[in-house]
Amino acid sequence: MIIGVPKEIKNHEYRVGMVPASVRELINHGHSVIVETNAGSGIGFTDQDYIDAGASILSAAEEIFAKAEMIVKVKEPQAVERAMLRDGQILFTYLHLAPDLPQTEDLIKSNAICIAYETVTDDHGGLPLLAPMSEVAGRMSIQAGAQALEKSNAGRGMLLGGVPGVEPAKVVVIGGGMVGANATKMAVGMGADVVVLDRNVNVLRKLDDQFGNRIKAVYSTADALEKHVLDADLVIGGVLIPGAAAPKLVTKEHIASMKPGSAIVDVAIDQGGCIETSTPTTHAEPTFIVDDVVHYCVANMPGAVPRTSTFALNNATLPYIIQLANKGYQKALLDDKHLLNGLNVIAGQVTVKEVADNLGFEYVEPGVALLNA
Repeated sequence: MIIGVPKEIKNHEYRVGMVPASVRELINHGHSVIVETNAGSGIGFTDQDYIDAGASILSAAEEIFAKAEMIVKVKEPQAVERAMLRDGQILFTYLHLAPDLPQTEDLIKSNAICIAYETVTDDHGGLPLLAPMSEVAGRMSIQAGAQALEKSNAGRGMLLGGVPGVEPAKVVVIGGGMVGANATKMAVGMGADVVVLDRNVNVLRKLDDQFGNRIKAVYSTADALEKHVLDADLVIGGVLIPGAAAPKLVTKEHIASMKPGSAIVDVAIDQGGCIETSTPTTHAEPTFIVDDVVHYCVANMPGAVPRTSTFALNNATLPYIIQLANKGYQKALLDDKHLLNGLNVIAGQVTVKEVADNLGFEYVEPGVALLNA
């Protein structure tokens, strides 16, 4: 199979779908890899590094999309990239379709086989290809929030951990999953006063076992969420419903009643955000202010630390890339129910119920869609 790796074009996105070591693995399995020139330059890899691993370098994305049987990316394809997809071509990347009607419509029209990292599952009920970026984003959320609280960024002028004699900032983490657990770890490490809200008692028990009395693990009701959000200096939104748009848990009314200069980091923004006032931002202009509350809503947060993020992502995606290349998409998907769960669009059919329901498309069960393709 010919695998294509284009250069990412989203604002300040420096990650790359495959590092040279991953390319070498595909070459060793008898496949060909074509890489757009400078695709890895943002994380320190030259074209020669890819050539040494066995790849061919092409000068433009158009050539990559025209020749490759499978496109391996990081971020969802932008409009210009979607226009280059073709019938029967495999696209393997993050998609986050639930809040994105234009992208979904374009992928349907392309007749490509679109497999999303974020809906691939595992035997433990986890999302193994989303997990590494959730770990990065969760940890980054505290860094971003700490900066947002600085006075020069319109924040309250608070240090997360305080100093002796001065109380630390109160950090409220909504959602105790992969994002929330990693945000909690960083916030505790910086000395903040941390509250974690979740509706899963087992998640709360796990966090309590891990952090003990260094955090408050609170069952999330409307009353508890309102109480803690209004008292927070920094709120981290880390709620995820796999494949679906994030629920709007923090309302406009909550935001209007928060302390002036407090901050929000909405890590769920890729799935539409769990804060009602959130809208996607970029690394170039990461924040905006609503009712004196600083909002950080960058849709590709891990792109700010692209080297760490790319290696973490490649560690997770490489086995699936090899499966798809070795077996072809039909056999690979039929052989692996968890990879099949990653199928979002095929031959113009939407195969994730949450996406279909949210955007008004007919849902087709992925196994049925695959056999009908």
